[in-house]
Amino acid sequence: MQPKLTLLSDEIIARILGEAYELLLKPGIKVQNAEARQLLAEAGSHVDEETMIVRIPEQIVRKALETVPHEFFLFDYDGNPKVQYGGDAVQFDPGSSGITVLDPVTLEHKTAESADLIRIIKVAESLPQYDAQSTAVVCHDVPKDLHDLYRLYLVMLYSKKPIVTGAFTNATVHHMFDMLAIFAGGRDKLREQPRAVFDVCPSPPLIWSNFGAGNLISLARAGVPAEIVSMPLAGAAAPVTLLGSVTQHAAECLSGITIHQLAYAGSPIVWGGAPAIFDMRKGGTPFGAVETAMIDSSYAQVGKSLGLPTHAYLGATDAKLLDTQAGLESGVGAMIGALSGINMISGSGMLDSLVCQSPEKLVIDAEGVAMAKRMVEGMKIHTETLATQFYEGVNFKGGDFLKQRITMQLFQKEQHMPSKVIDRDSMRGWKESGSMDTFTRAKIRVDEILASYRRPELDPAKVGRLHAFVLDLAKKAGAEHLPMLENFQPA
Repeated sequence: MQPKLTLLSDEIIARILGEAYELLLKPGIKVQNAEARQLLAEAGSHVDEETMIVRIPEQIVRKALETVPHEFFLFDYDGNPKVQYGGDAVQFDPGSSGITVLDPVTLEHKTAESADLIRIIKVAESLPQYDAQSTAVVCHDVPKDLHDLYRLYLVMLYSKKPIVTGAFTNATVHHMFDMLAIFAGGRDKLREQPRAVFDVCPSPPLIWSNFGAGNLISLARAGVPAEIVSMPLAGAAAPVTLLGSVTQHAAECLSGITIHQLAYAGSPIVWGGAPAIFDMRKGGTPFGAVETAMIDSSYAQVGKSLGLPTHAYLGATDAKLLDTQAGLESGVGAMIGALSGINMISGSGMLDSLVCQSPEKLVIDAEGVAMAKRMVEGMKIHTETLATQFYEGVNFKGGDFLKQRITMQLFQKEQHMPSKVIDRDSMRGWKESGSMDTFTRAKIRVDEILASYRRPELDPAKVGRLHAFVLDLAKKAGAEHLPMLENFQPA
């Protein structure tokens, strides 16, 4: 009895896909990567090399869809399958690629550095609500050439969970494969048991850049899962209607899947995204808007109609502080994503759209994630009768049910028990415990997590090889040392 949110009828889904196929022919897709254009041309697409516009016939796309795996898993450091992409499995990871973090003391948004990312990783590692880690922020205390791979480096050192990440260039993606292969036991083992999925973004409207298409090709041939993150901006870089943006999303994903599968048929790929509406008053991209969540839910429904694994950016907020708006927008987004059966929901911890990360928000969002996961579990039947057997011996007194043995046996199966971040005390109890607001309780929880965190036990030989590999790349980028890690030793 898993509850589901569906915003589209079968008829509308068919129309979305039909018009998406039309868009692939007119105006076509701009593909700025020469190898991708060659793959599409050899498959029968019409390619204009001067404009780089490719017109992709529907039958080529349908053939590509036939080879996409409907399900795959991400594995943890120890080789256990932990994240399921496919079906209605629902999992969460922190939002990624923030450039600032919230200072919990000054409440300023400061430029993110290595120490900030390590703090976020430790918090996410300690919270069971997060099924995977993300490369949550860009560390500005390392050379720009290392930004993408260095984030992955830190996650690999401080976490055992699966990872949602992404490369910033066509060169570094291969370095990141090599890093993951060191811990996996080789490239073949990485293909068999991938630990990471890589986000790859088309550029709206209807453009696959040299970098984006190149990444798709590299990921496909390496057998490392790719996650298309299509970003239609309704009203600015996409049609203003929600259904129009969903249709553009479908065209961008279908074209990306085609490039990917032509490069290596059968490699895993995800129908994902980070769309938003365009705020006509402020010119922003409100990720906390309900219409943004409606686009996400709808495009996921389209992807599911094709039997594809799904992803979305939900659970973020446009608020700048951990206030009522942040809780409202993040909670609503997480619940919509879960009820839509989206396989991986990114965005937790994010403030200011997707710009700022906050460990304190991560612990608050974890409570919202737990509530969303409980909702997805739905109503359960635990007993032979629904209620009548509970009334045997009841004397019309309050508290009779509390005395029953079955109450003690079943309440933890029926009720999610939140952490102390959530206040359910009486007014008297709340005052006696310090009259703290949610943000204050979240700061205490973060401090507790950081104090109790212990680095995972990793193979010292593999850690040494990883260090040597990344330090060599750092030296080539002009950095003799990496911040925070000069004295790092395996646990």
